[in-house]
Amino acid sequence: MKKIIVMAAVAMMAAMSASAQNGYDETKHEIGITYGVGANSDIIDAYEKIGGALVGAKYENEKYFGPISAEYFYHVKPWLGVGGIFAYGQSKQDVYTLGSKDGEMKNNYFTLMPAVKFDWLRKQHFGMYSKLAVGATLRNEKYISDTAVNKDKSDSELHLNWQASLLGIEAGSPTFRGFIELGTGEQGIALIGLRYKF
Repeated sequence: MKKIIVMAAVAMMAAMSASAQNGYDETKHEIGITYGVGANSDIIDAYEKIGGALVGAKYENEKYFGPISAEYFYHVKPWLGVGGIFAYGQSKQDVYTLGSKDGEMKNNYFTLMPAVKFDWLRKQHFGMYSKLAVGATLRNEKYISDTAVNKDKSDSELHLNWQASLLGIEAGSPTFRGFIELGTGEQGIALIGLRYKF
């Protein structure tokens, strides 16, 4: 996935150099890619593991990926963007009961959220903003058994999700910027990214 992020960044830089050099106030569209930590789905997983421990299950070798996100905003006003966010995350862990490994649990999270972005400090090479998104996550859970006693299982569920980035800071050229955000939600408590405006 790191290769995908690098390739997307290179594509955005190439598009930036090929386009006319517009000022910040002339841009209407923006696309971005992000990587975050502390997503809602990770927190929900942690609580579920506590519940599993109460009935004798134990989880080891936990691995988390993401959330990685793609977002788009159209500026109806220079300070107000409307658009959407797609986020993907994954978790894997080995499942143990009574001291022996039973199998592996794998969760995939696909999230789609309409969003708004408020640019409350707007400069040619620096900006600060807040962002709010509300939508839904499709969680696909797959259990792969290592024993003949248990069977493989797969289940999917849809639930409400959100992202509330209280503080976003971006810096760079008028059209290409790096940014960080702090908040809460499916994109993460903290996230970094790249954004192209045109």
